[in-house]
Order: sequence, then C-alpha cells, then structure tokens
Amino acid sequence: MTDSNISSSSSSSSSSSDSASIATVDQNVRRNGRMIDDGDTFSPKVRRWRDVFWLAIFMLHLIALGFVLVLLGLNRFKKSDRLNIDRYTNRVWEHNNGLTENYWPKYAVAGGVVAALGCIWLLLLGSHANLMMKVSVHFLTTYLAVISVLCFWCKQFFWGVAFATGAALQFLYVISVVDGLPFTMLVLQKAVKMVWSLPEVMRVAYAFMAVMLLWMGIWSFGAAGVVASSRGDLGRWWLLVVLSVSLFWTGAVLCNTVHVIVSGLVFLVLIHGGRNASSMPPNPLMKSLRYAVTTSFGSICYGSLFTAAIRTLRWKIRGFRSKIGNNECLFCCVDFLFQLVETLVRFFNKYAYVQIAVYGKGFNRAARDAWELFQSTGVEALVAYDCSGAVLLMGTVLGGLITGTCAGVWTWMTWSDRVIMVGSTAMLMGMVLVGLAMVVVESAVTSIYICYAEDPLLIQKWDPQFFNQMSEKLHQRLQHRSALAREILTQNQHDTHMQDIFHL
Repeated sequence: MTDSNISSSSSSSSSSSDSASIATVDQNVRRNGRMIDDGDTFSPKVRRWRDVFWLAIFMLHLIALGFVLVLLGLNRFKKSDRLNIDRYTNRVWEHNNGLTENYWPKYAVAGGVVAALGCIWLLLLGSHANLMMKVSVHFLTTYLAVISVLCFWCKQFFWGVAFATGAALQFLYVISVVDGLPFTMLVLQKAVKMVWSLPEVMRVAYAFMAVMLLWMGIWSFGAAGVVASSRGDLGRWWLLVVLSVSLFWTGAVLCNTVHVIVSGLVFLVLIHGGRNASSMPPNPLMKSLRYAVTTSFGSICYGSLFTAAIRTLRWKIRGFRSKIGNNECLFCCVDFLFQLVETLVRFFNKYAYVQIAVYGKGFNRAARDAWELFQSTGVEALVAYDCSGAVLLMGTVLGGLITGTCAGVWTWMTWSDRVIMVGSTAMLMGMVLVGLAMVVVESAVTSIYICYAEDPLLIQKWDPQFFNQMSEKLHQRLQHRSALAREILTQNQHDTHMQDIFHL
C-alpha cells in the first residue's frame, strides 16, 4: 500500500469510513490482481539472456579462484612449500611447518556434519518442519550465548563479544516480531505442504547440495593450505576473508538457482490448480532448470551479490525500529537508515527470483516489478509483517554454528591456536549448505505471495482456508497501517496547533 493511500485513509475521521477504505483496498486485492496468461510463462519466444556481464564475472571468478585454491593447497600438501610460493610472501607472512593435511580432515568433518544436517532437514520436512522451525527460533539465542562463553573461556575476547552481541541482537529481534510468529508459522506450514507434494523438488535440492559439497572439497583444500601457511598473521586472515566472500557468493548463486527452479515449478502448480492437472505442461521441472542455468543465470549471479546482505540488514533495522520508544533523535536516525534500506529493497529483493523464473526478466526489473506489484495491491503490508525468511535464516545460522562447533572442537584438541580460524570458516561452510536445504521452503513462500498479489483466486483454488486466513490478516494489517497514519496525522496537527499558539 502506498503512502498516498495511507494518508488518504488516515484523513477520515470516522471509523466507518476507515473500514470502507480498507474494504475497498481488500476488494482490489481480490478482484484487480493481474490475471496470469499461461502463454507468457515459460515461453521460449520471450526468453533472452539477461545480465550476461555478471555471468561472465562469476564464471571467471570461479575458474581463477579454483586455480588459486589448488595452488594454495598443494603448496603445503605432504611437503612444506612444495611449489616455492613462500618466497613471494616472506615480507607478509610468518611461515611455519604446518601442512594442508593437518587441517583438511577438520573441514572434511565439517562437510560430513553439514551434509547430514541438510539431509535430515529435507527428510523431516514433511513431518516435523514446524517443530524444527520453532527450535531454530528459540534455540539459536542460547547456542550463541554458549559459544560466547566458550570463546571467553578460551581467552578469545573479540569473538566472545561478537557472539554475545549476536545473541543479544537475536533475542531483541525475536521479541520485536513475536506477534507475527503465529502467522509466519502458518505460511511456512503451507509452503512445506506445497514442497512436500513435489518430490522432484527434493531431488533438485539433493543434486545441488552434492555440487556444493564437491566445490567445498576444493575450497577447503585451499583454505587448509592457508591455515597451515602461517601463524597469527594478518595477511592470512585477509586471504581467508577473500576466500570466504567467494564461498558466500558461490553458495548464494547455487541457492538462488534452486530458488528460481522451485519457484517456477510452484508457480506452474498454482496456475494450473495442481501437479496432476491435465493443463500442466510436460516436463515443467526441466524447463525451469534449463532457464535457470542458461538465460537467467546472469541475473541470479547479479542478485546473489547483494540480496542476502540487504535482507538481513532490513530485518535487524526493522526490529530495532519497533522497540525505540519515544527517543525522537534516535528514531529519526534509525528511520533514515530504514528508508535507505527500503529503497535498496525495491531493487534487490528475493521476490525477484519468482519473476525471473516465470517471465525471464533481468534482476533489477524483476525486483522492481515485484515490489511495485506488492505496493499497488496492498500485499506489501502482509509481506512486511511476515518473517518467514528470518526464521529460515535462523535455522541456517544454527546449522552453521553446529558445523563450526564440531570442526572447532576437533581442532582445539590438536591445534588449539587454530580453533577460531577453522571454526569460523567451517561455520560458513555449514551455513551455505544448510541454506541450500532451506531455500526450497523459501521459494514456495515467495511464490505464494507473488501468486496472491497477481491473482488471489489461485491461492483460493489451491487452499480455500489458507486464502481466508491470508485475506483476514491482510485486512488487519491495513487497519493497523491506517490507525498509525491517523495517529501521526493527529500528532502533526496537534504540533502545528501548539506552534501557532506559541507564536501568538
């Protein structure tokens, strides 16, 4: 819902006019959603290669980094300075006699643990998904606090403070969104229901997890060579940061590729009224897969650079903003940051991947069209209230922490001075791979919201009870926004009146 709509609703003085205004918007959401033409979706005639520049950058980065990782690992494999690389870094690094095989098994354990966590998540998706999500929300704060205590006990004060801060922020965020958790769990349950009815989605997730594990084998080989190459040196940490950023981008690209594949399939299922509908096109999964790894892959590479960071920043600022209270100075500062992030969200949001999957748009246009669709129909009020993405992120972080803990404990038993280094990089590996398992549910969530904004009757045909629950919640959120706008208008009028009295 746009600001102009909010302002026009708030200008009414009677509650009956507010109700009528909200009812009108609610009817528009039901009636005026753009009907989807099957001919526009997955049509090869409208598919062109998008964001090719970012596709080239990603592939060049992957090839160059793979070469560097192999060199870094081989240089310390079974023999110190096998390739005589250390002579180029004598002025930067403080070298020792560590070997790649001293640390590579630790990363292998991390890979095994996270692979098990990802498979368990997918296997329990149908029967215990709600319980697993609740555990992710409530257990993450405790786990962060415990890791913080362990870091202080190991005299790692910086990391102890970092994890303690993370625990505090997580606790504050959960408090700020606790009212929206029941609706969030409802949306996640319906998304799980959709995903569980599509067994081919699980096969896609398993396949991409296997691809990611293969790349992690190469990545961890190079990372182990870096860990073995020096001790307590700033240059080593900077190199690990560069490798971690690369791993994050690669993992995000694979996650969002799965996102596009699953979104396209879910969208087709909702359009045609079921997986087994006679109007369903043949081999929908292969069509979605082909578009995701060819014409739309550049858009996926581009969006993966920025989307996750902007989403996380938006969640934290929104949670903090709701708990500021009456501190006007602090509120103004945070509100400025919030508006800045909201502007970025217009061009970088996860709902773009549904538009990419269905219509083959470039990333920026897809993100802008999705956000304008939400705002024009009022569904943005519902999307802003939902925190399913944050709940899934909590599960991803928890999986990463468990993986990092397992690798860190083994490292502490043999190389205690390398615990933080191995543990933190293993944690990133865990987050990337668990995120690949989580993304199938997030894809269904985004597709449900896009379909509800495009044509709410699609959701009504799929699940009438869920449609009524979404419509009721949207009506409540629009009422809430109208009340807030009316309160702000009243306060502004009061301030203006007091200023006039003061001047007189």
